[in-house]
Amino acid sequence: MNANQIINMIMRIIMRKAISKGIDAGVNRATRGRQQPQRQDQLDDHDGPTQAEVREQRRAKRAARQARQAAKGSRK
Repeated sequence: MNANQIINMIMRIIMRKAISKGIDAGVNRATRGRQQPQRQDQLDDHDGPTQAEVREQRRAKRAARQARQAAKGSRK
């Protein structure tokens, strides 16, 4: 092994770690505003989702369905 191969190997290791950390940070930032599901004993004082929450869930479901369809169409 010459010095060039060793330097390239070390640079690949460093870049792989840096890119992985960057991707992890981006995913964490994108999902930062979402709340964790609550346990059932925490939901006892709540009668169920409000009308606004139900509408928002429907919008999210519709958006996810449209994104899946768009992704499927772009693969062809």
